[in-house]
Amino acid sequence: MWLAVSLVFAASAAFASGSNEQSSAAGQKPVTLTLWHNYGTEINAVTTKDLVTAFNDSHPNIQIKMVSQPADNYFALLQSAAVSKTGPDLVVMWTGLFDLKYKDFLEKVDQYIPLSQLKKLKGIEWSSDNFNVNDGVYVVPLEDQFYIGFYNKALFKKAGITQVPRDWNEFFAACQKLKDAGITPMLYGNGGQNLGAAFYPWYDYSYMMIGAFPLEQWKGFYDGSIPYTSPKIVSQMKKWVSLHEKGYTNSDVITTTNVVDKFMKGEAAMFMDGTWDTATFEKAMGDNLGAFVPPFSDNPIHGVVEYAGDGFSITTYSPHKKEAAEFLKFMISAQGQNIIDKAGLIPDVQGHTTSDPVNESMLDFAAKQGFTRYPMIDNVLQGEVVDVGSQVLDAALAGQTTVEAALQKMQDAFNALPADRRSSTYK
Repeated sequence: MWLAVSLVFAASAAFASGSNEQSSAAGQKPVTLTLWHNYGTEINAVTTKDLVTAFNDSHPNIQIKMVSQPADNYFALLQSAAVSKTGPDLVVMWTGLFDLKYKDFLEKVDQYIPLSQLKKLKGIEWSSDNFNVNDGVYVVPLEDQFYIGFYNKALFKKAGITQVPRDWNEFFAACQKLKDAGITPMLYGNGGQNLGAAFYPWYDYSYMMIGAFPLEQWKGFYDGSIPYTSPKIVSQMKKWVSLHEKGYTNSDVITTTNVVDKFMKGEAAMFMDGTWDTATFEKAMGDNLGAFVPPFSDNPIHGVVEYAGDGFSITTYSPHKKEAAEFLKFMISAQGQNIIDKAGLIPDVQGHTTSDPVNESMLDFAAKQGFTRYPMIDNVLQGEVVDVGSQVLDAALAGQTTVEAALQKMQDAFNALPADRRSSTYK
């Protein structure tokens, strides 16, 4: 759903150094910036377009051109463009290990935006060198995101479920009630964020690891002190895989397509996704849409994935860094945060909240119910492990491989990494 475009773009319009006002006084043409994104047509793309339109209207001397890039090789395109220095001025960048991996061509934005302002952004540490804001910030988050479960309230009521499940036992009991009522409990397939040929397993895996290890131990996945073959991980995975074995999912979990449409049409009671689809679901389902923390835990789960997972960066080779920074400043301004909220996303600046009731219910998990905020696990694991996991976790749920074999392949991918990328320092 992303359009492929050429890597080579015409050079931006020339401009004199100095402020926009100075350029205007000199009678020079406006500066044109290029922004790359990999959002396709989801709400994040709509929000970005709204931000760019409002920015262009209020900054006549700086105009931004949006370019949609394909998701499956987006980061490869960024790297190629960085080598030739023919790429964009602004790029969508994922946070966590992604911005550290690509930091050689990302400008530190704290050179242009005071740290006092950046520290008002929730989760800004995950956009920073060494995950420490004081060491420099590479990404200004677009939004506060959740990996979350969505459910159909009407289908829960039809099955006689009066309370959202909080642990594995309650979850299995709810799934059985739904199945007995002729309702598919969980829906998996290619949809939501189109990040591969099959479903994206890291929403589920994040909550399996929340159910197994407290946040202070999560660095163990990165440094190897928690092996992927750990009995706790095996146990969590086997419970998850049993969802398919018990008939609590659609049978074709890997090949099913259009799952967003199927969920909105009431073809399943629950769906794993994220806040980028909240507004889409609400438009179709209205008050029947609810959000729940996936209860993949032996005890009532008490953690939620709330994380600034993506945002915008300035490239080091851009000839218009100061102008590009003006867009980032606009995005975190009151006007920009209102645009983000109106589009259906959750503003990331502290003090700005959401007007959307379902998004508000997600914020309440940590803000009012005391849930621990966890990062998206795929943003804090080495990319090589994530790539292997994206294949073998799907295959395990589908019954195409065993849990043990899948986890061993993830461990093998980890073991193959250079020693300095299996240390206590995030790189």
